[in-house]
Amino acid sequence: MSTRSRSHPTPVLRDTLYDRVTSWTIALFVGMVAMCVCVVAVWITNRLPPPPQTVPVELVEVPGGIDDGAPDETLRVDSPEPEVHDASPTEMPSDKSEIAEALESVVELSESATQQIQQQFDTGIQNSGKPGSARGTGKKGLGVGPGAGGVPREQRWFVRYGERAGVDEYARQLEFFGIELGALLPAGKLAYLSSLTADRPAVRYADGGQGEQRMYMTWQGGDRRGADVELFKRANVEVHADTAIFHFYPKATESQLARLELDYRKRPLSQIRRTYFSVEPAGKGYQFSVVRQIYFQ
Repeated sequence: MSTRSRSHPTPVLRDTLYDRVTSWTIALFVGMVAMCVCVVAVWITNRLPPPPQTVPVELVEVPGGIDDGAPDETLRVDSPEPEVHDASPTEMPSDKSEIAEALESVVELSESATQQIQQQFDTGIQNSGKPGSARGTGKKGLGVGPGAGGVPREQRWFVRYGERAGVDEYARQLEFFGIELGALLPAGKLAYLSSLTADRPAVRYADGGQGEQRMYMTWQGGDRRGADVELFKRANVEVHADTAIFHFYPKATESQLARLELDYRKRPLSQIRRTYFSVEPAGKGYQFSVVRQIYFQ
């Protein structure tokens, strides 16, 4: 019986279609990752620096003067003499005195009834001040108070809120500008009201207004005082018709009003007697606007 030999095929190692597709996919993915990294690196290196933060400018006033004064006047006095640091009147007497002894003791007998013996000590006064000058005319400035001239903000500004808006809308206006209400209670206590849009506003108490540095305003007319009373009632704070109610303005809002007042007509603050503001809706909030100004001259 003969045996037939069978031939076995030699195994061959080669890439399949699956292997080729997988390798191309991995290479494409790695390339995309590398490209994204390069793009992010280029974006970071070419990013513009942040703009410098501007420092808000606060307008500081030193109001004063009298109602019938003149604009641009000060209490400084001009003089033709050269200006010196320690100027003083030329007729100012010094504290030092020289004593001269009078020696005349003999008078004629015929004049003894009408003449007096001259004073024994004669005081000689010398000038010790330095002649000089200071700037100004010496006249009082226009306005109220002892300062350089003008009316202070709390006496010059009048803010009008919408009369037709309800109490809730009025509360949103106050809270938008950061205005806090205050009521002077018996025994000198001061009740502060905040979170005005809440169902029950937050209230805190202080023993008087010591340490309060914010500008405040009080009601001079209008019907909005009743809305303040309603807000205090929501916080279970009892106020009466004769209770003094204040609006405390934060520094940011005060600076905003000062800038609007100055930009309205570009008039010097010492010449402005009254500035009237109104609250208007602006987008999702509110804004102040100047509606009128009254000047001294």
